[in-house]
Parts: sequence; C-alpha cells; structure tokens
Amino acid sequence: MSILPGPGWWAGLPPAAGAAVMATGIISVALHMTGHETSSLVALVIAVALWLVLAVDFTARLVGDHGRFRAEADTPAALTAVAATTVIGTRLSLLGWQTAAAALLALAAVLWPGLLFNVVRHWRRRMPGGAFLGCVATQGLAVLAAVLAAACHQDWPARAALAAFCLGLLLYVAALFRFDLREVVGGAGDHWVAGGALSISALAGSKLTASPVWSGSAHAALRTVTLVTLALSLVWYVVLLAAELRHPRPRYDIRRWATVFPLGMTATACLSVAGPAGIAWLVPLGEFLLWIAVVAWVVTVAVLVSSHAAARRPPHRGGPPA
Repeated sequence: MSILPGPGWWAGLPPAAGAAVMATGIISVALHMTGHETSSLVALVIAVALWLVLAVDFTARLVGDHGRFRAEADTPAALTAVAATTVIGTRLSLLGWQTAAAALLALAAVLWPGLLFNVVRHWRRRMPGGAFLGCVATQGLAVLAAVLAAACHQDWPARAALAAFCLGLLLYVAALFRFDLREVVGGAGDHWVAGGALSISALAGSKLTASPVWSGSAHAALRTVTLVTLALSLVWYVVLLAAELRHPRPRYDIRRWATVFPLGMTATACLSVAGPAGIAWLVPLGEFLLWIAVVAWVVTVAVLVSSHAAARRPPHRGGPPA
C-alpha cells in the first residue's frame, strides 16, 4: 500500500495549504540567517515546489471553477496565497535573485487588495486565528518591499513598506477584537497566527528600522514599535505553548501548518530584530526558537504521512476464528 497521494491530489487542497509554504519558506529564511545554507536551500526547494503546485491549482480554479474560487476567496485562508508569495520572494531576495523577488512582490500586490477586501467584508464575531491573516499578508508585503529596498538601494519601496506596516498593525487590532479567545484552548492550529502576526510585524519593523531612509525620531519610533510587537509576540508564544501542553491536540489538521509558521516567524523576528535594535541576546533566543520550529515542521510532516497512510489502509474485516 502506497502512502503517497494519487494523481490529481493537489485539486483537493484547501487554501489553508498555503500555510505549509509559509512555514517552510520562513524556516528557510531563518536557516539562512543562522548559517545553515544547505538546509536552507533544501527547505526553499520544498517551499517553491509546493508554491508552484498551489499556484497551478489557484489558476485552474480561477479559470475553470468560478463557484469554488469565489467561495474560497471569501475565507481568511485565501490570504495565504499572498503571504506565501511574499515569503518565497523574501528568500529569493536573500539569495540575490532580485528580479524574481520583485516579480513575486508585484504578483502578491496584485492579489492582495481583492482578497483582503473579500475576506474583511465577511469578518464576523468570534473568529478563529485565521482572522489575523489579513495582518500577516499585509506585513508580508512590507517585509518583501523593505528587503528589496535595501538590496536595490531605493527609497520608494521602503516608503511603501512603511505604509503596509502601519496598515498591518491596524488590521491586527481589528482582528483581535473579533478573535475568539476560546480558540487558545481548543483551536485546530491557526490560533497560533494571533502571535505569528505580531512576529511578522516585528520582522517588518526590523527591516524598516535598519533602513537609512529614516533617522532621528522616526527611527526611534520604528525601533520602539518593533520591540513592542516582538515582546507581545513572545508573550503570545508562551501563552499558546502553555495552552498546548495543558490541552493537547495530537490529531493532524492542515491548520497545523499555521502553527509551524508562527514558530518559525518568531525565531526569524528575534534574529532580525537583534541587529537594528542592538540587543545581542535575541540571537541565541532566535536560534533556540528556530530548532523548535524545525522539530515542529518535521513532526507535522510525520503526522501528515501517518494520517494519510491510516486513511488509505483498508478496514479490517476479519472476524473471530470459527
């Protein structure tokens, strides 16, 4: 019996599968920042391969299945398309592929307004952690724009990144008022985005703080906001981890990739904030959190394979011997 999916398996993937790209991509970024280049490139290849699969499926639904596309475009998970694209773009920029990174930024920027509008107008009270994906997608644009600004020595992408950064923070506050706090003890995995959204905000803030575009009071304000968002993300990390230990949820759910992504993003944010903020101890903290994220990634893959194998196993029909 094969544990591998059959032909056409990608057609059944929901939008939430984009979180797997986000998780793998950001772990690749963090591995690169800590000098583990080979492992980082392996993670990047996996992330790009999955991104391409999801991009083909996204296009097929857009062209050939308008009903399903419209239904899924209204859900918060649809914004993983934007966030995943910006994460891949950020890693490609760090690799020196600025043209490809700029193309992905343009693609994400085209997708972002329509998907964000559809998602926000369907917001309701007591939402799961996916509500924070509006912030994540917007801050993803800020991160990639700021990274490209530094790589290409241009000011306008940094100014655009600042606008996205501020909007992302507003979207976080709006989502927080709609987040169902009961998800902390009963969520299927995407409740971790409540902290991950602050982590990617801190990452965006660190890139802006490091930019020479701002100085004086503007630089000080960016540094302060960045440190506050990072501190709050670490508080969320502790609270969510304690809730997981107190209320274990061992069953596989595709939303578990939305747990791995914040783990990797918090590690990356610590590593990135350390330099511009001048706080050296954030580096070993980020390295420690990175390996937690790597272990979580491996465990999630293992549980996925195990769950798939169990689902494909034929039911036992044997009876007691005569």
